[in-house]
Order: sequence, then C-alpha cells, then structure tokens
Amino acid sequence: MSVRGRRLVAASTALVLAGFALTACDPGNAVSSPSDDPSDSASAEAADSPDVTISTSVRRGEQNVPVDRALKVSATDGTISSVRVSSPAGQVAGEIAPDGASWQATERLEPGTAYVVKTVASNGDGERVRRTTRFATQELSLDQQTYPSVAPLADETVGVGMPVIVTFDVPVTDRAAFEKHMTVTPTPAQPGAWHWLSDTEAHWRPKTYWKAGTDVHVDVDVNSVAAGNGIYGQESRQLDFHIGEAHVYKVNAKTHQMKVFSNGKLLRTIPITTGKPGFTTRSGVKVIIEKFETKRMNSETVGIAQDNPEYYDIDDVKWAMRLTYSGEFIHGAPWSVGSQGYANVSHGCTGMSDANAAWLFAMSQRGDVVEYTGTDRPMTFDNGYGDWNESFAEYQQGSALS
Repeated sequence: MSVRGRRLVAASTALVLAGFALTACDPGNAVSSPSDDPSDSASAEAADSPDVTISTSVRRGEQNVPVDRALKVSATDGTISSVRVSSPAGQVAGEIAPDGASWQATERLEPGTAYVVKTVASNGDGERVRRTTRFATQELSLDQQTYPSVAPLADETVGVGMPVIVTFDVPVTDRAAFEKHMTVTPTPAQPGAWHWLSDTEAHWRPKTYWKAGTDVHVDVDVNSVAAGNGIYGQESRQLDFHIGEAHVYKVNAKTHQMKVFSNGKLLRTIPITTGKPGFTTRSGVKVIIEKFETKRMNSETVGIAQDNPEYYDIDDVKWAMRLTYSGEFIHGAPWSVGSQGYANVSHGCTGMSDANAAWLFAMSQRGDVVEYTGTDRPMTFDNGYGDWNESFAEYQQGSALS
C-alpha cells in the first residue's frame, strides 16, 4: 500500500465493527463453549476447560485499543499450539514461547482496524480448547501519526561523510521510545550513534568516516510506536545503501588550493578562490548535499538586494555542488580564474575553472567530504550535513539514550 493510502482498509473495517454488536457476547463464536465464557474479567479474556485457561491481553469486543498495546496470549495448565491474528490489513505475526505457555505478537497493531484472534491450546491429555477474541484499535488521523523519511535513498551510493538522516512530519517528543526502534547496521561493522537535531530530525554517523565499500542497512521500526503527546509512528521504513570510494577534498583558504584525495591517494591539486572579507568561507568539515550541472545563483537568496553593490544574478553557473544550506557551493567560476590560486574574491563559495569543476563534479557523489581550513569563521553543526564538526563523544550526547 502507499504511505498515505493504507487507511483505505477503513471501509472494510467499519463493516467488521458493525458486526460486533451481534457477535461480541455470543458464545457460539467459540468451537468449544467452555472456551468462550462471556463472564470474562475486566483485565483479560479467559477460556476455561477442566485443565486449561486461555487469556489474551485485550478483552473480548474491546474498542479503541491503543495501537502500541502488546498483543499477547497465554495458557495456564496447558500449551498453545497455534494463534492466528487476522484483520482487513493482513495477519499479525507472532511467536509461541518454547514452553508453549504464551504467544507474543512480533508486529504492532494498525489504527482503526478490527482484529480476530483465534487460539488453539491443549492440556496434558491432548484435549483441545479453541478461543476466538475480537477487538478493534483506536482511530488515528494523519495529525496523530508521524511518518519517517530517510536519507540516503534506497540503493543509493554515497560518500564516506554521508550521515543517515531521518525526518518526521509530526514532532516526536518521546525521542527515547523511537530511538530504541531505530537501528543502523553497517557491513563491515563500524560503531556509531544517533544525534537528534530537533523533534523532527535525527542523524546517525559512524565514529569516523565510513569505510569505502561499506553496505548499510537502516531499520526505522516505528510503526505504531508512541511518539508522545498522543502521536504514533505511521509506518516503519527499511532500506539499504552503499558507501562508494573515499573522496576527501582538502581546501586551504590561505593558500587558495584544493587537494583532491580518493582512497587516500592525491589525484589533483586545484587552484581555487574562497570568500572575500565580509563573505568569509566557513572552516570545518562539510559534506556534499546535492549536485547541479547548472544552477542559477542570485544574491537575493542570501540577503543581498539588487541595490547592493555586491548584488549578483548568474543563471548558468556550471558544475555546482552544495555544501551548506546557507548557500556555500563548489562550482565553476570562469570570471575569477585570474584570482584562483592567489586571492579570495568570492561571496563564500569555492570557485575554480570550469574544466577543473567539471572533472571534480564527474567523480563526486553526495556525501563526499570537503575539509576547510584557513579562516576564522567556523562551520556550524546544523548548516548542512555538519555532523563531523563535533567529536564523537560530543555527538553521542545528542542521543536520546545517552
């Protein structure tokens, strides 16, 4: 189903719910009448045979069951042989304990959904007891659910500086509850940590740059997990991505040079220009966010109006690669070739010849690292993928579980 479309099961759910008034207290729903005694306690539903009692974690006919309720079936003085939990949204998987005394769902419940639990248990003599329990979960609007978007994309190849980024469309105030269900598994294994930038954005990075060639599996298993303030996870997400070649570009704003390394080998030293006084380029570790073969660059987007002598509007800047949200790029700058390698004359971007920019653009990927030195203006953590501008010990403090 689509992300927003899975709630189309509501129509069929309503039909099932409508039947509850006729079936919820009908002992005929059980194959064996002792297993469907309607005089259940308020806390659990039980079925009794001479030797076996079956109980579930929801009452028969219960409505508005929270979606994060742990669904469990247990048997006293007997063993469970099967549990089947079905709904219009599909079946709920679960596992029977090795001793057969209980069954636990391994999936969480969906909102606004009618469920039927059918259990079969037996005593020591092999006498079977069957139990049917029906219940329905609470309805949730989209405003009561938060959906996780994940970067990188599935099957994308990225650079060694790329963080895993999870963004939520509704705030998560119980960050710890969500983080317990969010895992990143690199192969080969590399230690790492989550860091929450806000209630709507969490990043994960390894302790050091990714190893080239790493395969990464991301599991954001938050469907129906309580996010706080009556909000629940709308859907779980799983994806795999790949780490490509280890590209690290070292820019020195004082010497006006960029050294291009791939897998530790220096490939080329490129003459560049960076930001002039008043437009100083930030020093620190930056990561390529996105790439454009051509891009319009207008100074009004960074607060320089048309009546300012520093105003510019260039509609065909070539080979542009974004490094910060505030507007720092690497790009071709044929208008400043005479200054490249000698002086800083830009408005903060890193300019080079179109030929060098085209060569660099062709080898670069999202997530490649650009390390800047030579200025007194620091890179900030949240201005792009700034995850590498804290020590790993500092970064770990951003975990909700630290």
